[in-house]
Amino acid sequence: MRILLADDSIAFDGFSPTSQPLDGPEKAFAGLAPALARRGHEVTVFNRCAFPVTVDGLRWEGWDGERPSAVEALIASRLPRLLDFVPQADRRLIWLGGPAAALDQPAAEAFIVRHRPRVVFWSQAQRNEWINRLGLDTRVIPPGVAPAYFEETAMNPAGPPRAIATSHPLADVAWLIDLWCKRVRPSVAGAELHVYSALLDRGQLGAELPAGVVPVLAAAHAAQEHGVTIHRPLPDPQMADAYRAARVHLYPGRANEAYASTVADSQATGLPCVARAVSAALVEQVIVGQTGIVAATDDGFANAAIELLSDRARFDRLSAGARSLQRGRTWANMAAEWEACLA
Repeated sequence: MRILLADDSIAFDGFSPTSQPLDGPEKAFAGLAPALARRGHEVTVFNRCAFPVTVDGLRWEGWDGERPSAVEALIASRLPRLLDFVPQADRRLIWLGGPAAALDQPAAEAFIVRHRPRVVFWSQAQRNEWINRLGLDTRVIPPGVAPAYFEETAMNPAGPPRAIATSHPLADVAWLIDLWCKRVRPSVAGAELHVYSALLDRGQLGAELPAGVVPVLAAAHAAQEHGVTIHRPLPDPQMADAYRAARVHLYPGRANEAYASTVADSQATGLPCVARAVSAALVEQVIVGQTGIVAATDDGFANAAIELLSDRARFDRLSAGARSLQRGRTWANMAAEWEACLA
């Protein structure tokens, strides 16, 4: 099948996941394209890559490259306007790595009405929030997990015990830091909270930040004496190593979250997650008592974090569960689901 994938976000290509950190939608896009190609399809990518490049037999074309007049399947990443990318396509699909409400914006609705695409969501919770007035065919296919997170490398928790946070600074990271300082750190002497955030890292290097992020950076700096440090997000191989050195992934979550890619990645390495019950999509991802803990209250969140940081036996049980239950989220398996969706 001749398949074209289109993305209009940042500059990246097939080499990027192992050489630079990517946000969830870009990383998923970079994982799906080669996975489909490995199943024997003729796949071409158009995006904002710096220059055309062929990676593992897959052609990445720049945005201004010559577009084909017709394909058998067009997969548009997130933006409904990309459904217009080629004049003729036997099948048009949009893979929505964000809030479903984006499909109901007036500018987006025109493309949805014109092409009546198949809409592929990242989570059931995301699909449930969309009214789907046109009665379009919808599917749920979560992103796969990159190979680096599936390596048979044993967990190697560092000492003192370490927690990792990967949320956007405005997704209640200030709340997490406050809870850490008041409840978690006093109960686990020497424990460290490593906050991975590109925005906060740029801010601590002197870059100008959005107004709402400034207080979060200030809170993180004030909490240094409580073991809180800011780190630049890493490419997949190095990020996998960071997860393996930790004891828990602390993830506040937010109500309109479509999918927590970093939680999928960390669980695949064997890192348990403690999450709040504020995101239906996140609740789907964390299997309570097997891959992590979902807390309904602040005290519940803090107590779960304390337990995983201080109780090695509890950590080992949840770590083994997280690692085994995420084994099926390979890109090979996800590509097979996509192949069925494209039929």
